[in-house]
Amino acid sequence: MTSFEESGLAKPVLKAIAELGFETPTPIQSQAIPELLSGNRDLVALAQTGTGKTAAFGLPLANLLDFQSRKTQAVILCPTRELCMQIARDIQNYTKYMQGAHTVAIYGGASIEGQIRDVRKGPQIIVGTPGRMIDMIERGIIDLSTIEFVILDEADEMLHMGFKEDLDTILSETPEEKNTWLFSATMPNEVARIARSYMNDPFEITVGGRNTGNENIEHQYYVVHARDKYLALKRIADYNPDIFAIVFCRTKAETQEVADMLIKDGYNADALHGDLSQSQRDHVMKRYRSRALQMLVATDVAARGIDVNDVSHVINYNLPDEIESYTHRSGRTARAGKTGVSIVIINMKEVFKIRQLEKIIRQPFTKVMVPTPFEVCEKQLFHLVHQVHNVTVAEKAISSYLPKVYEELNDLSREEIIQRFISIEFNRFLDYYKSAPDLNIEERKGDSRGTQKGVVKMFVNLGQMDGLDANSLRTVLAEIANVNVQDITWVDLKNTFSLIEVRISILEQMLGSFGNAKYRGRAIRVESRGNKEAGIPRTRLRSDHSYGRGYGGPRSEQDYSQRGYDGPRRDSHSFGKKKKSSGYKKKASRY
Repeated sequence: MTSFEESGLAKPVLKAIAELGFETPTPIQSQAIPELLSGNRDLVALAQTGTGKTAAFGLPLANLLDFQSRKTQAVILCPTRELCMQIARDIQNYTKYMQGAHTVAIYGGASIEGQIRDVRKGPQIIVGTPGRMIDMIERGIIDLSTIEFVILDEADEMLHMGFKEDLDTILSETPEEKNTWLFSATMPNEVARIARSYMNDPFEITVGGRNTGNENIEHQYYVVHARDKYLALKRIADYNPDIFAIVFCRTKAETQEVADMLIKDGYNADALHGDLSQSQRDHVMKRYRSRALQMLVATDVAARGIDVNDVSHVINYNLPDEIESYTHRSGRTARAGKTGVSIVIINMKEVFKIRQLEKIIRQPFTKVMVPTPFEVCEKQLFHLVHQVHNVTVAEKAISSYLPKVYEELNDLSREEIIQRFISIEFNRFLDYYKSAPDLNIEERKGDSRGTQKGVVKMFVNLGQMDGLDANSLRTVLAEIANVNVQDITWVDLKNTFSLIEVRISILEQMLGSFGNAKYRGRAIRVESRGNKEAGIPRTRLRSDHSYGRGYGGPRSEQDYSQRGYDGPRRDSHSFGKKKKSSGYKKKASRY
């Protein structure tokens, strides 16, 4: 099938999709539609998101149903309310000119009473999430005995989200004589089991290889320290001024935290997660679709069903708990044959996961260096210049203001006007990045942690027991050493001591400033842990000078030892072990 006109679709359907701008069928549509139009065929279709799956089953469905009947003839199941609403809107568009056609969406997070009223009006098609569908069945609102078609969209994701029992319950309520169409991005064993149990000799379609990713997506990864992930995210966003991205996080709390930080830092961003009400979610998605937002920070569950064109980047702030979910995330970009970029921000210990991903999606990942401050500033500057060069000038609207403008700028040369105009927009980038560190990690043989360029790690015998937090410790040390707080790039606060990282450029100043310093009567001791790459040796210095008041007197070396510190050690690993993560995996709500 090379065109919709030769597909056999009814004229009202062809008219509707012509208005939608459909011209040439996608590969999955050209293979699926002729088979499904026969009206008596089960189907298993493997294809990534964004390949036109909804039309692949929605257009034949619009052709096959009896819209003069008020019986429900088709049920479409999908994992999330966002996808549910999107599919329902698409089906309504396809059946726009089919007299009597009625499609209803039922999902959690909205008034069930209103949905019950809609179902009682007799829709031919019900699109629903498994949890709300079961609720309606148990209330006796939905009768599946008249169902002729069951469509499972994003089947692998429904099973991944814990809907296996719900799907079995729903499918067992449907007649044995029916057509089942299953669409999935991947083919795990659970999806294969459904095909075996509920389908009869299904026709199989695979667009691309099994479990492979969209070939139009470029996969990249950045390696940074875990503590620098947010800084790397900002750097990536600044280096791509026209970015229109979805940022994926693991948990609802992390999603909201990252979104809040982006908003605070002046980015057009917002969060999408399960703790938002339906009206809040709709508001966020309306802003994102209209491009009032540049970055949407979302959880996997909330992002299912996001069907937004021209997403330029998918950014994995954290990799998903299930590696296979990466396919669904990356599928948010490069939709409808377009290209896109899928980015993963990882630390050195996660590099092995990239190798696993390459095997699963059968596509290579490219390691990309986090842009340097100079590269970001250069990119932003020329983006601004490009905007100025191509801006549309409203000559009539501004003509009355120009004489006074020319008079005001009369004493400035052409070069000075350009410099000052650019500086108005560009100075904030220069100010922010003038002392920003390189975030990239150089992998060293035998050291899985890596080392950051341009900084050196130090030990200081101040910690939580001194009433300090990370920010107040930075302030204290910066004031004593007379350095900028931003030059202390990282703090790992312990009970009786702390590890910090400072820029190499201030190391000498730091070591030379604590000869007699005390904090609340306690002598401050600092030690450089060294940086072999930069040729900086380990250094230890003791001090006796007073800084601050109110501390109950210095403790002895014996006291420090009893509290967990027994003097300098040979490597930084000995200063407390990191608590091993237990991981985070939460079963999704049934709705």
